[in-house]
Amino acid sequence: MSNGNLQDYSLHDLFRLEVEGQSQLLTDGLLSLERQPTAAAELESCMRAAHSLKGAARIVGLSAAVSVAHAMEDCLVDAQNGRILLDHASIDALLGGVDLLVRIASTPAAEAGAWMQDEAPEALRFRATLAAALAGETSASAAGAPAIPASAQGDAGAAAAPAPAPAPAPTATAAEAHSADGEAEERVLRIDARNLNRLLGLAGESLVVSRWLDPFVRSLNRLKQLQRDGAQALDRLAEAAPALAQEQRAAALLLQARTALGEAQSLLGERSYQLDLFERRFASVAHRLYDEALASHMRPFADGTRGLNRMVRDVARELGKQAQLEIAGAKTQVDRDVLTKLEAPLGHLLRNAVDHGIETPEERLAAGKPAEGKIRLEAHHVAGLLEIVVEDDGRGIAIDRVRELVIERGLSDEATAQRLSEAELLEFLFLPGFTLKRTVTEISGRGVGLDAVQNMVKQLRGNVRLTARPEQGLRFQLHLPLTTSVLRTLVVEIGGEPYAFPLAQIARTATVARQDLQWLEGRQHFALDGRRVGLVAAQQLLGGEAKPAPEQLQVVVLGDRGHVHEYGLAVDRFVGVSELVVQPLDPRLGKVKDIDSSALLDDGTPVLIVDVEDLLRSIERLVSTGHLAQVRYDDGAHTASRKRVLVVDDSLTVRELERKLIESGGYAVEVAVDGMDGWNAVRSGHFDLVVTDIDMPRMDGIELVSLIKKDARLRATPVMIVSYKDREEDRRRGLDAGADFYLTKGGFHEEALLQAVVDLIGEAVA
Repeated sequence: MSNGNLQDYSLHDLFRLEVEGQSQLLTDGLLSLERQPTAAAELESCMRAAHSLKGAARIVGLSAAVSVAHAMEDCLVDAQNGRILLDHASIDALLGGVDLLVRIASTPAAEAGAWMQDEAPEALRFRATLAAALAGETSASAAGAPAIPASAQGDAGAAAAPAPAPAPAPTATAAEAHSADGEAEERVLRIDARNLNRLLGLAGESLVVSRWLDPFVRSLNRLKQLQRDGAQALDRLAEAAPALAQEQRAAALLLQARTALGEAQSLLGERSYQLDLFERRFASVAHRLYDEALASHMRPFADGTRGLNRMVRDVARELGKQAQLEIAGAKTQVDRDVLTKLEAPLGHLLRNAVDHGIETPEERLAAGKPAEGKIRLEAHHVAGLLEIVVEDDGRGIAIDRVRELVIERGLSDEATAQRLSEAELLEFLFLPGFTLKRTVTEISGRGVGLDAVQNMVKQLRGNVRLTARPEQGLRFQLHLPLTTSVLRTLVVEIGGEPYAFPLAQIARTATVARQDLQWLEGRQHFALDGRRVGLVAAQQLLGGEAKPAPEQLQVVVLGDRGHVHEYGLAVDRFVGVSELVVQPLDPRLGKVKDIDSSALLDDGTPVLIVDVEDLLRSIERLVSTGHLAQVRYDDGAHTASRKRVLVVDDSLTVRELERKLIESGGYAVEVAVDGMDGWNAVRSGHFDLVVTDIDMPRMDGIELVSLIKKDARLRATPVMIVSYKDREEDRRRGLDAGADFYLTKGGFHEEALLQAVVDLIGEAVA
């Protein structure tokens, strides 16, 4: 059905299309009438919609639909005339009629015979339910509980009652003309999604290609300048050698060269101007083409929220609660693919808001809140991204309860759980199977909702953040790219090669001075907004030519703020923010480690787009195995050959004293706070000497010495023990473990310590 004038549509297809539109109008109108039963405009609108569907169903011969629509119309006319007042039960029944009409219209024409009878059982049941509701009967056989649509059911999708399939959304729409007063007269076209995606891809490629001409134009201008310089050189040659200019043949050749250069300059100038004009026109057309193609790929956020008001209302009614959904940003433009993928996650978040967040009317009144809970869904553009906010004014999250469950399910030991911040605890809610509910219901309790939300966000290269407000509800913020076809990225250089990081997955960027780096457990860290962020050398992960780090590091911070997995990736330099047309990698390559896709930069240079989630997993593997490399600095020809010493001591005073003494001898010194910290440091870096205490937490010096001497790569590293213990048995234990020297703290002085270092590894500079 690709013809925009509908000439290829059957009567059944036309009826289905009409039901798609009128059912949404009816649903919205009925939900409004539930709050204001006498609203004249809504009553008139709903009555006309039911009347139109009745006439359309009669033309198609679907008698059951005629019967349903007629009963709805009569009910609405009575409400208009003041003979009845619509209440919750009658609204339930009328919404059931809308569902039934959608179900009838969605039945294929070849299978619609059952709906061509006035006495179709389901139509009779609907009329009986509506009549009972209007008569005030509330027995289960008559009115019953409202059926919850499929989108409002629980984690496993189980339904208390069958619900109609949602009407399919058109694959694409376009406004093709505008009236004189500026209002759009829209004609609906059906376009294959693959064709639309290819069109957008080609438009994006044309935009990239248009940018290639700019450096070419600049090179022609440079060539014109070189020609001008050549002509001036000939003039200077003639002035410097007057005899040459007087010689007939030489003068002729000089004139010929000047003439040729002049003609070339004139032609080049003309062609350069024309090319520059063409480049600007081409770029303008490419931009407009791309913008139009992108616009055809976008849909208003409202297209993805149809049915959500009904879902919230029905779930609340099922749970004996009162809740109202407020939707803001209905006209915000969203990529059609993003909008499609948002449907299920938004359903999960809204169900959770009603079930977990919104209290019963009695609880809310007791807490000084209105009986009806408020849920807000908002979409807007911010900083080149799509932000979706879902928040409620319910009970919020009991953080202590989350901590208890984390310990109870063995996700963390009690000591660690007590140290976790609120932000870190809230991250556990996104784990598969993690739920705060003690019982499983049809609506929630299986712990798959938030996990599904996070997975969708990750697939779209975005992020989700949760904020808890005690007794005031929850706030979810989803940051997603505006479109899946074009990605806003930060382009950086790593090992001489460009890489692109999706902006939505970057926590922030930072510049870190060398003196601001700190050591903890053998790893480099830096302070950022009051928290420690581990430093990672990007070249270790993505390869490229290794270069000494500059004094000011340019760092890309990955991971959510407050998340346990947050790292600063040290890159060579920031290239800049760029919008890239995403190109998938050749499927024959399989999954490329740490890489998601590819693109072309403005100048045509190919660039790889980083898979941030995969990259974070790679970093975690390096951390867990102790193979994370350090960011190295070039201290110049003299200091590059300085020997490196690691000082391990749990006493800050002793540690700093030893560091200063050894540094005074010209050695490069790093420190570790205990044996475990020292073991991590010596495994991940190169040291010419280790100086360690014996009595330390987590790992003592004797065990540290043993581990070093048992490691094939490290056993040649000299180890000096500096201890207060001066007993012979302690000295023997240290030397038996493999220590190369034993010095007591009580008796050493500057010369003794430095002389021991020199005896073991020689002078500071090789």
